[in-house]
Amino acid sequence: MPELNADVIISIAALAKSAAGNLDSALLAPPKHAVGLPAEVPALIRAGASPALVGLRDELEKWRTAPERRSGTAAVTTLRAFIDLTVRHRDDHSALFARTQWPEPSLTAVIDYHQTDGVARFCKHRVHYAFPLTPEFQRWIKANEEGMGQHDFAEFVEDNVMDMAAATDAEVATYEKLFRTKFALPSELIDLARGLEISVDSRVKQVVRLQSGEVSIAFDTEHKNGAGEALTVPGLFMVSLRAFVDGSEVRMPARLRYRVKDRAVNWMYSLYKWEDVLRERVAADAEFAAAETALPCYEGAPEA
Repeated sequence: MPELNADVIISIAALAKSAAGNLDSALLAPPKHAVGLPAEVPALIRAGASPALVGLRDELEKWRTAPERRSGTAAVTTLRAFIDLTVRHRDDHSALFARTQWPEPSLTAVIDYHQTDGVARFCKHRVHYAFPLTPEFQRWIKANEEGMGQHDFAEFVEDNVMDMAAATDAEVATYEKLFRTKFALPSELIDLARGLEISVDSRVKQVVRLQSGEVSIAFDTEHKNGAGEALTVPGLFMVSLRAFVDGSEVRMPARLRYRVKDRAVNWMYSLYKWEDVLRERVAADAEFAAAETALPCYEGAPEA
């Protein structure tokens, strides 16, 4: 192979530089008042007949071995997981946001929230907890204020009696005075359900409101077993169950209602201010999460 002399080497270097478009590297300093930019930005300067400034960002991204910053939303399924994961990633400027209203209560931690000194951040790293509902609570909400025939209502009471409880003295004092009627024990509701099953094919003969606020419904004696006894219908009962999968129990008074049409009874219950009860439960969990994470909590939603 012939030896390359100096002239040949110079010529090859000139050709290589020409092929590369006469590129020279440079570090550009953004204006001093620019916010959110590094002190220097790498670039290439292309000389020649068509000079241009070429940014290196896209090219450098190809060689990245780690993300530029943390981003994305982690979806957790328990309040404990929400607290633990938030504590793992939080910094001095992280913040919590609580949506307490039905139908989509939630907690969101924005790990890279804006700094308290006014410096903006990306708000792209988040932890989200959507308060998953229990199947039991979903059943009660779905049937709330929905009319049921005697057979269907009797089945509903028997199938869900485990979600009912005796009212406390404070609840009795508050709600019996408010609605001018009596609370039923779970056992009394079972007796009512079984009485309705017996009377499912009978017709209403007489409805009498008692001094206690309860109602006495007498049926014709033409039903299947011929018992013909009047049923005492309470005006209130207490529902006590977990609304959220890993949450504490919530208690909601329910008004027992009926409609008589063509001597047939249509039954329904109405959960009293159940949305307010859930809001209080979510607000309490948000307060607990704020204390456990040592972060401020705001009711509402963060910037999109």
